[in-house]
Amino acid sequence: MKIILASDHAGFTIKEHIKAFLLKQEIEVLDYGTFSYDSVDYPDFSHAAALQVTEDIGSIGILICGSGNGICMTANKHIGIRAALCWNEEIAMMARAHNDANILCMPGRYVTVLEAEAITTTFLNTKFEGGRHLLRINKIENE
Repeated sequence: MKIILASDHAGFTIKEHIKAFLLKQEIEVLDYGTFSYDSVDYPDFSHAAALQVTEDIGSIGILICGSGNGICMTANKHIGIRAALCWNEEIAMMARAHNDANILCMPGRYVTVLEAEAITTTFLNTKFEGGRHLLRINKIENE
């Protein structure tokens, strides 16, 4: 499994913690930044990470900004991306099981590092259920 990771300055602390958490489990991580607490624009990092997820089939993205909303909205502009804003384990499980989300977005200002670990673990360990959910997902992209 390959994880594509990105954040803005407000998500930097959580991103760095999740990066270390994943690497400790020997999960491959590609870090698309940011690399400091300096103020940046979340779309720059979200677009780059979302593009990588679309190109690297089977990879999963994890994006973090202050509220999680901006980085999630940006990622969802890309065809093939199903980014889900998750602030607890139950929502992370549903995002994967029912929506086949391929990017986890978290609100860096509203979850602790331990909550972010639990949300990430749930997201990565939940499988898509398919069936009736696949029919609905196929209706998302309307070109």
